[in-house]
Amino acid sequence: MKITKFIIITLAASFAVTTGALAQAAKLPPASSKQGLTYATDIKPIFDASCVDCHSGNRAKARLHLETLDGVLNGSKEGKILTPGDGANSLIVKAVAHLTKDRDDWMPPLHNKEGFKPLLPEEIGLIRAWIDQGAK
Repeated sequence: MKITKFIIITLAASFAVTTGALAQAAKLPPASSKQGLTYATDIKPIFDASCVDCHSGNRAKARLHLETLDGVLNGSKEGKILTPGDGANSLIVKAVAHLTKDRDDWMPPLHNKEGFKPLLPEEIGLIRAWIDQGAK
C-alpha cells in the first residue's frame, strides 16, 4: 500500500511539473524564423530601446550590461542570463516575456519610471531565435 501511494504521489508531482512547463511554453512567443541573427544587427536595437538605460555603464542594475555582446554573455551578478542554443529556457527570454515566477525579474518592469513598454512578441521571438542560433 505504501509503495502504491508513493507511486501515485510521484506521478502526480511529475504531472504537475510537466503541465506547468507546458503552460509556460504555451505563453512564450515562438522563435522568429529569421536566420543569421546577430547581436549587433538584430538584438542591440531592441536592448537599446528598452533595456540599456538601466543595464549599462557604472550603475548597471544587477551588474548586467546589455550594451555589448560580451556584457550579455557575461550575465549579471546572479549569473548567466542565457544559454546559447536554448532560448526557450534562457532567463532573459523568460524575463522579457514576463514568465518568471518573481515579478521583480520581469523586464522591463511593468511600472517603470522611464515608461518602457513590455517587449512585443516579435521582439521576444527575435531574442529567442538569436539565442537558439548561438547568441553571436
